[in-house]
Amino acid sequence: MAGKVSSDPNVFLLPDIGEGLQEAELKEWLVKPGDTVEENQNLAEVETDKALAEIPSPRAGVIKTLHGEPGDMMPVGEPFVTYEGETGSAGKKQPGPGPKASASKPAGSKPEAKGTSQASNGSADAKPAPPQEDREDAGTVVGAVPDMAMNATDGKALATPAVRRLARDAGVDINAVAGTGIGGRVTAKDVQAAIAGGSTATSTSTTPTSTTPTSTTPASTATGPAVPTTASARSTPPTPRPAPIPPGEAVSRIPFRGVRRKIAERLRASVDSAVHFTVMDEADITDLTSLRKRLGAASGEKLSPLPFVASAICRVLSRDAFRPLNAWVDAEKDEIVQHRPVHLGIAADTDSGLMVPVIRDADALGVLQISREVARLAAAARDRSIPRDELTGSTFTLSNVGSHAGRFATPVINAPEVGILAAGRAREGMVAKNGWFRAGLLLPLSLACDHRVVDGATAALALAEIVKLLESPEALLEPARS
Repeated sequence: MAGKVSSDPNVFLLPDIGEGLQEAELKEWLVKPGDTVEENQNLAEVETDKALAEIPSPRAGVIKTLHGEPGDMMPVGEPFVTYEGETGSAGKKQPGPGPKASASKPAGSKPEAKGTSQASNGSADAKPAPPQEDREDAGTVVGAVPDMAMNATDGKALATPAVRRLARDAGVDINAVAGTGIGGRVTAKDVQAAIAGGSTATSTSTTPTSTTPTSTTPASTATGPAVPTTASARSTPPTPRPAPIPPGEAVSRIPFRGVRRKIAERLRASVDSAVHFTVMDEADITDLTSLRKRLGAASGEKLSPLPFVASAICRVLSRDAFRPLNAWVDAEKDEIVQHRPVHLGIAADTDSGLMVPVIRDADALGVLQISREVARLAAAARDRSIPRDELTGSTFTLSNVGSHAGRFATPVINAPEVGILAAGRAREGMVAKNGWFRAGLLLPLSLACDHRVVDGATAALALAEIVKLLESPEALLEPARS
């Protein structure tokens, strides 16, 4: 239905907003019946399983009917907005669908843009998106129709949903921010500048709200295995936004939609197909903690243990003996697809649900490079500005269950992958070595594998090698693959 145009010039059909999706959830109408709109003025905000996008008007005119209510699933190619009568531009052909989101390249290829998550098996090559920090409109969401919404009207700022959310969470009046993007669009950089300047901030709440991280270092409670810290240094994890129960009601019914629905579908498919089993162990990261502090002091960047765990995973999965863990199951062809490069998915907890941004070719990166990629991808996932091609194609996943609490876990495999490692909350404990006891910092690790592909002995030995590397961390500073 992508590209379908109504025979009635007054009826605008919902276009395909990326990857041939058949429907999108209507989040909010930005106009109402009777409003006069300009060509390219945003009509509504919609959500797919990964992206938020604003749908612009294909023409100028007066709104007659809005088809659908917030929360409705809107089919692509069906009536979205009806305009009144003819206008000077009413006969214009509707724009075609927005650019399809970039799909992940086949394993072994090296696209220019790093990153991808919940693995996609077999998709067409596409030109990778430029790095997030190099894009003029850093808040643009994949799937948004290009070259539209270029002029502000009625004093309302032009911005993507991700940028509006960033401003709202920071208490900034986005309509008072001067946009530097094309056509005066307000970008994420404009909002961050307003936050730094403080001139446009408004007091919207007496409770402090967290803003999107701009540092190259991820917060330990959000993206790195948790370690004991002082109260002043401990980061606060993002607060979920549960739907309130209406006054006087005993229950609230919340439909599976958007990201939450996709999470449910993928987890159900994984549990139904993969034969899960889990092996667990602890790594003494006392020496690693000392090393990362020295490395942080030398580089000027604060490092969490997470990049070291990621580096250890890459080093182990790069060995032929453990190649079965760096694989997919192709159910349609009844094949096991082993990968040479490690495209590491990093599970990120967001307000919209779990997302898994991907560090492409993570085995070719050093610890500092992995740390920077984790911070960039996690921030983009949380503000919903991450491109879809950075959310597909992972070959193995690292989950930080200890970012909030807890030690060991039984993580669910991110199908079609066959392995996932969960890092728990580090704790002080007694370590015995060569007949001596001492206090150390212990990091719980839980490795879940698909028993159809990975034998128990292979998984146990792989986890033992990861533990050994974390306990002798000097080898982790260099990339596993040059």
